[in-house]
Amino acid sequence: MNQGQAGHANFLLPLLRPGMRVLAVGCVLPGHRGDIGLTTSLSTATHPLHVVGLDTDVEGLRQARRASELAAVSTIDFAASDPTALAVRSESVDVVYAHGLLDRVREPRRVLAEFARVLRPGGLLALSTPDWSRTRVKPRTANVDAALRGWTMLRRREGGDPAAGKHVEDWVRFAGFRDIRSRARFHAGTDYRQLARTIESELAEALSDSGDYMDPQLASAARSAWMWVRGGQGEVSQCWVETVAVR
Repeated sequence: MNQGQAGHANFLLPLLRPGMRVLAVGCVLPGHRGDIGLTTSLSTATHPLHVVGLDTDVEGLRQARRASELAAVSTIDFAASDPTALAVRSESVDVVYAHGLLDRVREPRRVLAEFARVLRPGGLLALSTPDWSRTRVKPRTANVDAALRGWTMLRRREGGDPAAGKHVEDWVRFAGFRDIRSRARFHAGTDYRQLARTIESELAEALSDSGDYMDPQLASAARSAWMWVRGGQGEVSQCWVETVAVR
């Protein structure tokens, strides 16, 4: 649901130094296979810098690797790895960066504990985490509200938390990090009607997968999303919580 991904890493770029090894965990975002803009912005921030993009989406990683080859970016590698069990040695990296990951995983605290394991002492954690409860959608009609409520319920049933940004600072502190700095930033760029189409599609897919049972809440939300798609234009300003902490 996000456009202009590269700009989301801007808060981290001034903290990068030559020679650092950076992990970009969850580098393949849903709906953005082959888009390596965000990972490239890390790898080109300073020189030399080695960035490794990790994800569980093998096909997405293949497309990202091909895109980096076409762009002649030689400072990025990609590898398949689960965020709860990173295929990385303990205390071996300088920076762990994750954009739009903690809202999509079932066990964010376990993921953060794994980040702490692979970071060297004094290493940096940088997170960009959405908080959909604070996202601004205009106009916010009754159909928009109903569709967003249904989509949020669906995401939580699937094990994620669309409002993860609201809790991320507490999770990071629980994982043992220090010098935690966190702030909310609003990013424009998500298309109003495209957001509606994405929500409509995800709700419709969930209803289709449910077989004979038709969840009335999801069905009502899907109808509201259908109406939203066919409404007028609007604006979306998505809330992202940017967090930096020290291992």
